[in-house]
Amino acid sequence: MKIYKSALIFAVVLLLSTASQAAVINGGRGLPHTKAAWVQERTHLSMLMHTRFWGKVSQFTDTQLGLQDAVTVWTVQGLVSMNYGLGKHFGVTLTPIAYQDVHQGQTEEYPWDTFLGLKIGSFGPKANSLNYGFELGARFPTGERHNVIYEDYTAGTIEAGLTALLSYAYDPLYPEDALNVHANLGYWHHNDVGQDLIPKVLHPENNVIHPSQHVNYGLGFTIPTIGFNYGLELYGLWWIQKPPRAAASRENYAYINASVTYKAFRWFHFMVSGDYRLTADVNETTLPQRFPELGTPNYNTWRVNVGAKFVLLPTSIYRTRERDILMQKAESRRELFEQIIRERRETESAEEELERIRDERRKAERELERLRKVLEGREPQSELEELRQSLEPK
Repeated sequence: MKIYKSALIFAVVLLLSTASQAAVINGGRGLPHTKAAWVQERTHLSMLMHTRFWGKVSQFTDTQLGLQDAVTVWTVQGLVSMNYGLGKHFGVTLTPIAYQDVHQGQTEEYPWDTFLGLKIGSFGPKANSLNYGFELGARFPTGERHNVIYEDYTAGTIEAGLTALLSYAYDPLYPEDALNVHANLGYWHHNDVGQDLIPKVLHPENNVIHPSQHVNYGLGFTIPTIGFNYGLELYGLWWIQKPPRAAASRENYAYINASVTYKAFRWFHFMVSGDYRLTADVNETTLPQRFPELGTPNYNTWRVNVGAKFVLLPTSIYRTRERDILMQKAESRRELFEQIIRERRETESAEEELERIRDERRKAERELERLRKVLEGREPQSELEELRQSLEPK
């Protein structure tokens, strides 16, 4: 029955996510952009509703007509991220973008691509502060447009990647109740050979000849309190093989993110964070986009993120009282202490056995040395008799 229930929930999550695209935002455990090595609790289903926005007034220049005017440019994105725990070491994430508005001459509202992630993690001893894992990810071109300004590069193909995850928790039993640190390092293959980045534009630099590939990274920490979580992280992207010069976003970048999470209930958190780009204002695109001379870099200088996270399953979380939580923590700590005591006793017993073996070895080495001297004729007769008696069975 449990297997059928898990399969049904997974199918529901899949149906909810087939409409659009996922971004770099992290809907699971960890920081807004740096993922934790811990997987979602088994049979737990959570949902993150998230939006991010950026805008500025810039000078628009039309070199052909010789016109220059002030114009407001912006990008707004809305997504839903679904996360489900399949087991002790497995979790699945689907993050659709249901709304994307990129200023390209008109307001455009439509779903974009769909990301699917399978996390395999929570590895490490129970009493150990370090945990590790990895995540397999894929991007499906369900969106209507690709290669757009102010967003991460995509050519409209099925892309895939692998990310290594590492997490440290000051309190290994309840890792998210104390200081925790996370690090990510990933590889992404865009699978874009042969794609024309700008439709109906014939130009050598518009066609992808070599597959675009990049490395993504993240490092950050969270300081939890009773009512709030405070986070700080550094994340970015570095190209191994850059896309052609027609790509709207082909530069390396690094951002710093500061976040605050308000823990209203165990099943509801409200999050606000801000991104600030550390890398220089660079625009390496050469072919014209909708606005070729906006005077802005391909990546936003800053971004504001707002989100709300809900725990949908199990429904028992809505009825759990604070006393029940404390009792569960006390029971878990008791089991941890018992495990530590057992491991210590086993270690002490092994150390005693090892020391006994060492004593026997030292004794045998002494006896062999005395026997060698006797055979060489250097031991007196009394010593020989003493040695013979020591070797006789008791």
